[in-house]
Amino acid sequence: MDCVTGNGVVRNAMNFRRYKLTWLGFSIAVVILVYAHFVEVDPFDWLVAFFKTAEDYELDEIFIGAFIFLACLAADLLKQKRDRRVEREKVKVYQAMISSSHHILNNFLNQMQLFKITAENTPGFDKNVLGLYDRIMHEATEQIKALSNVSEVNEKHIKESVMPKSDN
Repeated sequence: MDCVTGNGVVRNAMNFRRYKLTWLGFSIAVVILVYAHFVEVDPFDWLVAFFKTAEDYELDEIFIGAFIFLACLAADLLKQKRDRRVEREKVKVYQAMISSSHHILNNFLNQMQLFKITAENTPGFDKNVLGLYDRIMHEATEQIKALSNVSEVNEKHIKESVMPKSDN
């Protein structure tokens, strides 16, 4: 029974795409079984004869090497695919965290404007403190921007993005 998810995608179709090689292998196995039954050929005997012929021509070592190579290649490709998926998920989580942090910090910075207005309207308030306030607000804004523009999501790049820049 097909089950439609909230976004309209049929769940069984997703499973088919997820296991397409398994379904391909199953389909090939069924075709071989049906073919062998109707033609009255034993696929195992055919395979044994094929490998016997390959051994006569000393090709069996090539098949073994090719099988090992292809198995290792498949393992590497699967690992790379999994690593890319994990990396994409890591970036999504980072971007969601940054977006949430932006929201919180921007609300805070906007609310701090009330303190600045109050300080500006207070007679005798030290103008140097207002200058310091402006500099701190500017630095915080720049650090938020830098943090959201991290090119590679890892600890080193994240820490580097918010490190104070030296004024040489």
